[in-house]
Amino acid sequence: QVQLVESGGGLVQAGGSLRLSCAASGRTFSISNYAMGWFRQAPGKEREFVGGINRSGSSTYYADSVKGRFTISRESAKNTVYLQMNSLKGEDTARYYCAAQWGGSARMTSGGIDYWGKGTLVTVSS
Repeated sequence: QVQLVESGGGLVQAGGSLRLSCAASGRTFSISNYAMGWFRQAPGKEREFVGGINRSGSSTYYADSVKGRFTISRESAKNTVYLQMNSLKGEDTARYYCAAQWGGSARMTSGGIDYWGKGTLVTVSS
Protein backbone atom coordinates (compact mmCIF):
# COMPACT_ATOMS: atom_id res chain seq x y z
CA GLN A 1 0.00 0.00 0.00
CA VAL A 2 1.49 3.30 -1.11
CA GLN A 3 1.21 6.32 1.14
CA LEU A 4 2.18 9.91 0.48
CA VAL A 5 2.17 11.93 3.69
CA GLU A 6 2.51 15.69 3.54
CA SER A 7 3.73 17.87 6.39
CA GLY A 8 4.95 21.40 6.99
CA GLY A 9 1.81 23.38 6.37
CA GLY A 10 0.59 26.08 8.70
CA LEU A 11 -0.15 29.76 9.14
CA VAL A 12 2.37 32.26 7.82
CA GLN A 13 2.35 35.99 7.13
CA ALA A 14 2.50 37.32 3.60
CA GLY A 15 6.10 37.53 2.45
CA GLY A 16 7.12 34.60 4.63
CA SER A 17 8.31 31.10 3.78
CA LEU A 18 7.32 27.52 4.39
CA ARG A 19 8.79 24.18 3.39
CA LEU A 20 6.44 21.32 2.70
CA SER A 21 7.59 17.71 2.82
CA CYS A 22 6.07 14.63 1.24
CA ALA A 23 7.23 11.31 2.66
CA ALA A 24 6.46 8.33 0.45
CA SER A 25 6.16 4.78 1.71
CA GLY A 26 5.13 1.40 0.41
CA ARG A 27 6.77 -1.99 0.21
CA THR A 28 8.15 -1.49 -3.28
CA PHE A 29 7.49 2.20 -3.84
CA SER A 30 10.46 4.34 -4.81
CA ILE A 31 10.16 7.96 -5.87
CA SER A 32 13.01 7.25 -8.30
CA ASN A 33 10.44 5.56 -10.53
CA TYR A 34 7.94 8.40 -10.43
CA ALA A 35 7.59 11.99 -11.37
CA MET A 36 6.63 13.76 -8.15
CA GLY A 37 4.72 16.96 -7.80
CA TRP A 38 2.52 19.30 -5.85
CA PHE A 39 -1.00 20.45 -6.52
CA ARG A 40 -3.18 22.78 -4.49
CA GLN A 41 -6.83 23.49 -4.00
CA ALA A 42 -8.22 26.68 -2.55
CA PRO A 43 -11.77 26.85 -1.13
CA GLY A 44 -14.33 26.97 -3.92
CA LYS A 45 -11.72 26.39 -6.62
CA GLU A 46 -10.52 23.45 -8.65
CA ARG A 47 -7.32 21.61 -7.85
CA GLU A 48 -4.41 23.11 -9.77
CA PHE A 49 -0.87 22.10 -10.59
CA VAL A 50 1.88 23.88 -8.65
CA GLY A 51 5.14 22.21 -9.62
CA GLY A 52 6.70 18.90 -10.58
CA ILE A 53 10.04 17.14 -10.80
CA ASN A 54 10.82 14.24 -13.10
CA ARG A 55 11.92 10.82 -11.93
CA SER A 56 15.62 11.54 -12.28
CA GLY A 57 15.42 14.95 -10.68
CA SER A 58 16.96 16.55 -13.75
CA SER A 59 13.93 18.61 -14.74
CA THR A 60 11.38 20.73 -12.92
CA TYR A 61 8.30 22.58 -14.09
CA TYR A 62 6.20 25.20 -12.33
CA ALA A 63 2.92 26.96 -12.72
CA ASP A 64 3.40 30.57 -13.78
CA SER A 65 1.79 31.75 -10.55
CA VAL A 66 4.61 30.30 -8.42
CA LYS A 67 7.59 30.46 -10.78
CA GLY A 68 10.55 32.15 -9.13
CA ARG A 69 9.04 31.78 -5.66
CA PHE A 70 8.61 28.02 -5.20
CA THR A 71 11.24 25.31 -5.60
CA ILE A 72 10.62 21.58 -5.70
CA SER A 73 13.34 19.08 -4.84
CA ARG A 74 13.63 15.40 -4.04
CA GLU A 75 15.78 13.26 -1.78
CA SER A 76 15.63 9.73 -3.11
CA ALA A 77 17.50 8.20 -0.18
CA LYS A 78 14.68 9.37 2.09
CA ASN A 79 11.91 8.78 -0.46
CA THR A 80 10.91 12.38 0.20
CA VAL A 81 9.94 15.36 -1.93
CA TYR A 82 10.02 18.97 -0.79
CA LEU A 83 8.36 22.21 -1.81
CA GLN A 84 10.14 25.34 -0.66
CA MET A 85 7.74 28.26 -0.78
CA ASN A 86 9.10 31.79 -0.49
CA SER A 87 7.52 35.23 -0.79
CA LEU A 88 4.14 33.77 0.04
CA LYS A 89 1.01 35.66 -0.94
CA GLY A 90 -2.58 35.49 0.21
CA GLU A 91 -3.55 33.75 -3.00
CA ASP A 92 -1.23 30.87 -2.10
CA THR A 93 -3.65 29.89 0.66
CA ALA A 94 -4.83 26.36 -0.14
CA ARG A 95 -4.54 22.70 0.76
CA TYR A 96 -1.40 21.37 -0.87
CA TYR A 97 -1.33 17.81 -2.16
CA CYS A 98 1.64 15.63 -3.01
CA ALA A 99 1.28 13.51 -6.15
CA ALA A 100 3.15 10.70 -7.87
CA GLN A 101 2.98 9.70 -11.52
CA TRP A 102 4.71 6.57 -12.84
CA GLY A 103 7.53 7.48 -15.19
CA GLY A 104 5.98 10.85 -15.90
CA SER A 105 7.52 14.19 -16.80
CA ALA A 106 7.78 17.20 -14.55
CA ARG A 107 4.79 18.78 -16.28
CA MET A 108 2.11 16.82 -14.47
CA THR A 109 -1.63 16.78 -14.97
CA SER A 110 -4.15 15.70 -12.37
CA GLY A 111 -5.65 13.14 -14.72
CA GLY A 112 -2.41 11.19 -14.91
CA ILE A 113 -1.67 10.89 -11.20
CA ASP A 114 -1.25 7.42 -9.75
CA TYR A 115 -1.08 8.34 -6.07
CA TRP A 116 -2.25 11.31 -4.02
CA GLY A 117 -1.54 12.39 -0.48
CA LYS A 118 -4.26 13.74 1.78
CA GLY A 119 -2.85 17.23 1.79
CA THR A 120 -1.55 19.83 4.19
CA LEU A 121 -3.15 23.22 4.74
CA VAL A 122 -1.25 26.43 4.06
CA THR A 123 -2.78 29.69 5.18
CA VAL A 124 -1.14 32.99 4.29
CA SER A 125 -2.34 36.01 6.22
CA SER A 126 -2.11 39.41 4.59
